[in-house]
Amino acid sequence: METRIDRFGSVREDKIKQLKELIEESKYIVFLGGAGVSTESGIPDFRSGAGIYNTESGTKYRPIDIIAHDFFMEHPEDFYDFYKRKLIYPDARPNKAHKALVRLERQGKLKAIITQNIDNLHQEAGSKCVIELHGSVYRNYCMDCGKKFNIEYIASQEGVPHCDKCGGIVRPDIVLYEENLEHENVDNAIKAVKKCDLMIIAGTSLTVYPAATFAQFLKHDRIVIINKSSTYMDLKALLTIHDNVGEVLDKVVPKRVSRKNTSSKTGAKKTTVKKTTVKKTTTKTAAKTAAKTTSKAASKTTAKAAPKKETTKKPSAKKPAASKAKKDESKS
Repeated sequence: METRIDRFGSVREDKIKQLKELIEESKYIVFLGGAGVSTESGIPDFRSGAGIYNTESGTKYRPIDIIAHDFFMEHPEDFYDFYKRKLIYPDARPNKAHKALVRLERQGKLKAIITQNIDNLHQEAGSKCVIELHGSVYRNYCMDCGKKFNIEYIASQEGVPHCDKCGGIVRPDIVLYEENLEHENVDNAIKAVKKCDLMIIAGTSLTVYPAATFAQFLKHDRIVIINKSSTYMDLKALLTIHDNVGEVLDKVVPKRVSRKNTSSKTGAKKTTVKKTTVKKTTTKTAAKTAAKTTSKAASKTTAKAAPKKETTKKPSAKKPAASKAKKDESKS
């Protein structure tokens, strides 16, 4: 829900500018995202007017009841009928929000993405530091033998997918209601939050626990909320922006093009240095070659001239000396 103050363009632009400055000042950013991060990729959220919980399930059960552990165990057919129609979106692609976070990570500022989504779009966009609190529809496993299956296998099976090895039921590697989150993921998320100097919370109503409580581990108030509707954290946050997550992040994170231009300039300087080095090396090599050629030529000339000198000196130096000695002997 848009607030009255957000209708003024100048106020919105000021907030965008402020978020840019916060990002520039920060060195350890943590991003916590919910279903609203993926809505711009065509994946519906859960709690909005057009969300999954507020639309017909196509069965006699409520959507919120279907994606629960007990329901899955008791009614796997109904679960998979709903699951394949409402929770799998293999054609969805990363949007501006996912791509902006990749850029922010490559700049060395974003240290962790904590996501409640199960769509794998952060990884598809190129993010590396992703903590999946609720698992992923792209990972599936046999409940009996543990064999792993991809999303294509699940989508291609009619009804309940069964293991092609042992015949057991294959289930998605997602956290259903009534199930616990993996302790390692929760611990890693809390550790990241404790270290961060800026926390961006986006696309979530902050009503799902324990993600809704992560902000309490912060030792500061540097929290930014980007969400279309209000959350309980709005008044506690340093900055709140009621807008599309992708639009906002795309504006505040520098584009990849500018980074490429910077890289090309740096590359040009390096190339110049290399060229200069090559020239210097060529000059030195040429000088050495010239010196070697000159010394070889000189040695050849000396070698040719030496025999002539020796031939000329031998008769003129030794013979007169010998004859003079003979004359002196005869006189004595």
